[in-house]
Amino acid sequence: MNRGSWQELVDHLRGAEYQFGLITASSRAHRIEFDAGLTDAEIATIEGRFGFRFPPDLREFLQTALPRGPQFPDWRSGDEAALRDWLNLPRHGVLFDVEHNGFWLDEWGPRPRSLEEAMRLAGELIAVAPRLIPVYMHRMLPDEPHLPGNPVFSVHQTDIIHYGFDWRITSGTNSACRAVSRGRGRCGRSGSGTSWLWRCAWRSC
Repeated sequence: MNRGSWQELVDHLRGAEYQFGLITASSRAHRIEFDAGLTDAEIATIEGRFGFRFPPDLREFLQTALPRGPQFPDWRSGDEAALRDWLNLPRHGVLFDVEHNGFWLDEWGPRPRSLEEAMRLAGELIAVAPRLIPVYMHRMLPDEPHLPGNPVFSVHQTDIIHYGFDWRITSGTNSACRAVSRGRGRCGRSGSGTSWLWRCAWRSC
């Protein structure tokens, strides 16, 4: 998409209502707003500080306008420690399931007998994997490969939903904040979907 197309999308989404958490009849509705897009200098600072690269399509969107509101990452003036915690959520979630739920992928080889060694090995594998960049709540986009069209995932520990084949934001009830596009599929806690995420998102296709 060119800059004009991104601007059309921003104009379409501006003021759209969204809710999050446990939604009831009394849940507060928020509206998505936008600040000025990130500059080249701001992009360089963010990538250097947090150790990832925005994929080209996400970068184009964020340089057109920066989403503002609860559950959107504030890359310009947000608390650095909170942003680091957000970026580390996938790592902590996987390690939690390794420790407490017996999670282990066949791609990792035989699971070590000791929990300490299993945690160490899992941590090493996660450390060399592509980063998952938050776009809204626990919806995340891998930073590798550095190309347009990386899939979007909803990540909660190892319960993973493949939310879309590429980066889009669509309008509709509570979907202004859902990264969705041309398909969805649920990835099981220990099923092939989780393995697919590791093979194609966190270890590069």
